[in-house]
Amino acid sequence: MRRRTQAERDAITVETGYALASGFLVGGLTFLGVAGPMMVFPMPPAAERGLVVVGAVAGAAVFVLRVVTVLWRFPRMPPQPSQPGRTSPDS
Repeated sequence: MRRRTQAERDAITVETGYALASGFLVGGLTFLGVAGPMMVFPMPPAAERGLVVVGAVAGAAVFVLRVVTVLWRFPRMPPQPSQPGRTSPDS
């Protein structure tokens, strides 16, 4: 296993930050979409609590799904040739 270059480590850091930030955004919007109606319409307390719980579970699930899909799509670095200057085994 070869060591990663600084550019590769930076790319991984940026991609992880993007995955987390976009996950928080999409998860938060999902929570607001589910629990938001309780701020507009009068509801019984049990219904409000139910919307908050369902919104929190849905938001957390969407957050995890977003982070996993963004990081899954991140390109993996191809293995380097074993001998410097050679690009494939038959060259």
